[in-house]
Amino acid sequence: MALQYWAYIFLSPGFDAEQHVTTMDSGSCRFKAIGISMNNKEQVIEIAKQLVSEGVQLIELCGGFGPQWMTKVSAAIKGVIPIGGVFYGPEARKPMLDILSKDIS
Repeated sequence: MALQYWAYIFLSPGFDAEQHVTTMDSGSCRFKAIGISMNNKEQVIEIAKQLVSEGVQLIELCGGFGPQWMTKVSAAIKGVIPIGGVFYGPEARKPMLDILSKDIS
């Protein structure tokens, strides 16, 4: 079966999973992106379950979740679809942490 519907769940300061959702559709493949507040990582479990019920074929998590959350999400959905992650290489970690540690207020 060809990829027809997939999702990406990411963490970002001040984002709300109810408000910060976008869907794109090419006619042959649909993509959904959902933003979650960095303080509410645990929401990813229920969001993943909902996505599975919608027919999503795979979910990618942003690197901020890390491998432990990939495992938790996969277990919560009983491994019915692949759960992957986007990660930065060692050369990008310090610059990324510098950005994330800056106060945006």
